Amino acid sequence: MRQAEDELAALREVGLLRQLRQVETDCPPLLRIDGRPVVNFASNDYLGLAHDEELIAAAREATTRHGTGSASSRLISGSSSPHLELEEYIAEWKGAEAALSFSSGYAAAVGTLDSLLKKGDVVILDKLCHASLIDGARQSGATLRVYPHNNLQKLARLLADNRANLPADGRLLVVTESVFSMDGDRAPLLEIVELVEQHGALLLLDEAHAVGVLGSTGQGLAEELGLQERIAFQMGTLGKAVGSAGGYLAAGRKWIDLLLNGARPFIYSTAPPPAQVAASRCGLKVIASSRGRELRERLWSNIATFSRLRETDIQSAIVPLPFGENQPALQAACSLLEAGYLAPAIRFPTVPRGSARLRITLSALHTEEHLRGLHEKLLTFS
Repeated sequence: MRQAEDELAALREVGLLRQLRQVETDCPPLLRIDGRPVVNFASNDYLGLAHDEELIAAAREATTRHGTGSASSRLISGSSSPHLELEEYIAEWKGAEAALSFSSGYAAAVGTLDSLLKKGDVVILDKLCHASLIDGARQSGATLRVYPHNNLQKLARLLADNRANLPADGRLLVVTESVFSMDGDRAPLLEIVELVEQHGALLLLDEAHAVGVLGSTGQGLAEELGLQERIAFQMGTLGKAVGSAGGYLAAGRKWIDLLLNGARPFIYSTAPPPAQVAASRCGLKVIASSRGRELRERLWSNIATFSRLRETDIQSAIVPLPFGENQPALQAACSLLEAGYLAPAIRFPTVPRGSARLRITLSALHTEEHLRGLHEKLLTFS
């Protein structure tokens, strides 16, 4: 029988061993690690809402009214008014007939794909789709096809070939992120939508890293391009720019009813606590408000500043710095931390082997001093 310590040693040898570190929030975007202040360039809290007083007040009120836990799954007795209000708001905000919320973005992805697909169906994913989307596709039993990242020609061929061989009752589903989590680039969404429509397929768009960041009301890339009505399934997370936790899917009423009856992470999980749900709704309302627009403008001002400093075109709040091998990336992350900047090394299996990197995330709360300080330290790695 193999021993755990041997497997851990093997991970350590190739620079893939991971360990938790305790962090204490100071005044965002500042943290304390081992008692030392550091500037957080690792958070997905793009608008700084995770410590927003309005969200905190909403969570506090929900706790007072509804308690600290839901105590059951939504289909048993755990579906309270905050859950329904959140889903009604998401559906209205997204211009969809209905929405369903989940305990996490991972649960939303796995539950949705496993419910929509079965053996005989075909799901086509971008190669760089998040692990949750890959896991959901694999778990479904559908035939899984992958196209090279943002390669429209390959996607078109896969759609044509699989449409021709699909059973009469089979589903053909394309899955992509709008902003890719580890590279920060965008999907060619208009072209993908056109291909999906041309071949009679369905599209699932994961807006996890675009919600709050893109679009006039922060809905994401689909809103920015005016494509919401042409996308069957709009997925997102409530744990990044929204400042809370959870995930959601917005779609037609019949699709949501199907998930309600088939999504195992939804059916067999205790419902998220009311405080989390109320904070999520509040965060979405802030994002859609004039204050949300101001926060997005501040974020994009920081993205523009960092773009000028780095002399590169940055398409989102995510900035990858490739190192290739694990050890150089780890050393760079340690060096940054010693200098007071948190930007951990990202390695396999989060990214493909040989593509280790630092993943820097920008926030509306960063100052120009933070950005310049990080840039100057990064110059030492050039």
